[in-house]
Amino acid sequence: MSTRSPTKRHAATGSDLQVRWLCGLSVSWSGWVVLRPGGRKGEGMTVLPSLLSALTEGSVEVIDLTAPLQTSTPILQLPEPFGQTWPFELAEISRYDDRGPGWYWNNIRTGEHTGTHFDAPVHWATSRDGEDVAQVSPGRLVGPAAVLDFSDQASQDPDFLLEIEHITGWQDEHGELPEGGWLLYRTGWDTRSSSQEEFLNADHTGPHTPGISVECARWLAEEAPILGVGVETVGTDAGAAHSFEPAFPCHSYLLGAGKYGLTQLRNLVRLPPQGAVLIAAPLPIVGGSGSPARVLALVQR
Repeated sequence: MSTRSPTKRHAATGSDLQVRWLCGLSVSWSGWVVLRPGGRKGEGMTVLPSLLSALTEGSVEVIDLTAPLQTSTPILQLPEPFGQTWPFELAEISRYDDRGPGWYWNNIRTGEHTGTHFDAPVHWATSRDGEDVAQVSPGRLVGPAAVLDFSDQASQDPDFLLEIEHITGWQDEHGELPEGGWLLYRTGWDTRSSSQEEFLNADHTGPHTPGISVECARWLAEEAPILGVGVETVGTDAGAAHSFEPAFPCHSYLLGAGKYGLTQLRNLVRLPPQGAVLIAAPLPIVGGSGSPARVLALVQR
């Protein structure tokens, strides 16, 4: 495994733009410049019809990375005396009856950080003046994704931590992390999502779930070109992160740097290491620290 030192990546401009190919057209993720091969900027803006054709024909597949939101969806549990999030609940308003003969609908009750959800910077004290979830630019909700698979390690050690050298070794094989994209951290933890007990995996010392080391979290926040981290666990931090210094380093460093988090993802096993496009769609809750989200990936087959 490589031991090369990671260096800080800067925003790409001009000829440094990272180009991805989709449906025979080149797409720059920095500014969404669309070109035909050999064409000039602004010429032949056919990427959307080509994408729709690819979706219809099946050469681009839409994969749902979202856990179903229901009363049994696992939720974070904090020790006393901290406040607790609400589990998801539906409260029926009417269902084709005298309360509303022609329609069915419900009220919902849940926390911002229940199920598959988006963490906005303002969620953490290190970014108390940062963006709320409604202030996140729509352009930052779509971007390339790199999938780092450490499910074998996590199956052997539920407290497994992703380190910088794991990422640099992965980059030696698969290429650099995508500029303005997502690092999706696969641990296989989504297979436990049908059980609150198995998902939190807690004992008398606290939860035991895989995560990211303090040093790696700092590097992802300060050096890596990504805009966020996505995980399969209940939160972006390891189960034991309450005992780290600082505590909960992914929240502290990444949100403090104005980056984002996605949690309780599933189906990462269906994504390639590089090349997928991620679409995260949280509700634009004004003043909200986060929101349940529908998260999709586009994969070229």
